[in-house]
Amino acid sequence: MFVAHLRQFKYTRPSVLQPYELFIGLRYTRAKRRNHFISFISLISMLGMALGVMALIVVLSVMNGFQKEIRARMLGASPHLEVIADGGRLNDWRPVLDKVAQHPQVSAAAPYVAGQGMLSFGQSVQGVMVRGIDPARETAITELANKIKAGALEDLRSGEFGIVLGTDLARALGVRLDEKVMLIAPQGQITPVGMMPRLKQFRVVGIFEIGMAPYDNNLALINISDAQKLFQLGDAVTGISARLRDIDLAPRVAHDLQMQLPPELFANDWTHQNSNYFRAVQMEKKMMFIILSLIVAVAAFNIVSTLVMAVTDKQADIAILRTLGASPRSIMKIFIVQGVVIGLIGTLLGSVGGIVLALNLDVVVPFIEHLFGVQFLAKDVYYINELPSDLRYHEVLLVSGISFLISLLATLYPSYRASKTQPAEALRYE
Repeated sequence: MFVAHLRQFKYTRPSVLQPYELFIGLRYTRAKRRNHFISFISLISMLGMALGVMALIVVLSVMNGFQKEIRARMLGASPHLEVIADGGRLNDWRPVLDKVAQHPQVSAAAPYVAGQGMLSFGQSVQGVMVRGIDPARETAITELANKIKAGALEDLRSGEFGIVLGTDLARALGVRLDEKVMLIAPQGQITPVGMMPRLKQFRVVGIFEIGMAPYDNNLALINISDAQKLFQLGDAVTGISARLRDIDLAPRVAHDLQMQLPPELFANDWTHQNSNYFRAVQMEKKMMFIILSLIVAVAAFNIVSTLVMAVTDKQADIAILRTLGASPRSIMKIFIVQGVVIGLIGTLLGSVGGIVLALNLDVVVPFIEHLFGVQFLAKDVYYINELPSDLRYHEVLLVSGISFLISLLATLYPSYRASKTQPAEALRYE
């Protein structure tokens, strides 16, 4: 039957767009083989390639989403750039504020006071990072005003000793709006009985939620003048915070300001403050790419085994083609076509599946969590409590291209073996 089809094909000149190597290779791919096991292995190879590509696209999208989301939340609660003094005390801060604000890339600048303390309410005690801010200026520096869940940032009035707490911190203390907490500062005062810590009662005027445990658990905001009194700074501040027009230029802006400022002052941008975290994310992203690429490599090994068995199964057909004048190169191209079709279909299916899943991850993950009653991300461990996704199509093209290249390389050895088939040896036992 094969010879009859071949004779018919021989006398029907193929078109330029479909040479006989492509015709026979596609026919082998579509045909129902006598050996159904080979067809099953081909299907497994195709699905393995699709699974590997889809996993790579989804994981890279999730890693991009983590980096983007955490960066947005970090910069929503902290300034893009800070200028601090050696020792944490900036006395003559107004000229420094003017110098920072005059930089072309700085959209807003404000003084701040930072210190550590302990909050006490009833029987609960929590360590906190206290930040003294000017509420009127803070709205131009960070997005804390938009994160307030109860109360208002404007209620931090000078001399009234109000305090704004993170949601998790307020929950841990068991405190609510308008209740009073005791703030204990490490700067003590000398008394007849020795050194005693400074205590001050603050009224809770607001509760914010950033969505990141380091801020919601540990940050407390008070008015800058109240912070100066609490930490005994007088008119001094801890530093100057600034917001930039382009956050990606933060290292260059920090370098420019460092060249203009006195040597006892340090300009510190957000990339330096969180450098360890972002380096870890990049390293993890690269390692996940390498590890998940092994899935594609396993699928490529399946393509090799599929073509080796196909070559063994088609020994008689190869011998007939060689007898009719087909060159070894043509035989090699036939089986390359067969393997490339498997890899191409698997890569396309994986790319489409990965794109669809990455774009709908915000729906799929909550459905799975609700269905099985589990939570994949705990906010106190992973900083955020939802699985973000940021699909980048250039990465999709990169993954698809690498996967297709691996599938193409996997076809070379079996195709080479097929091209070395000797007609006499193949037909001896037919």
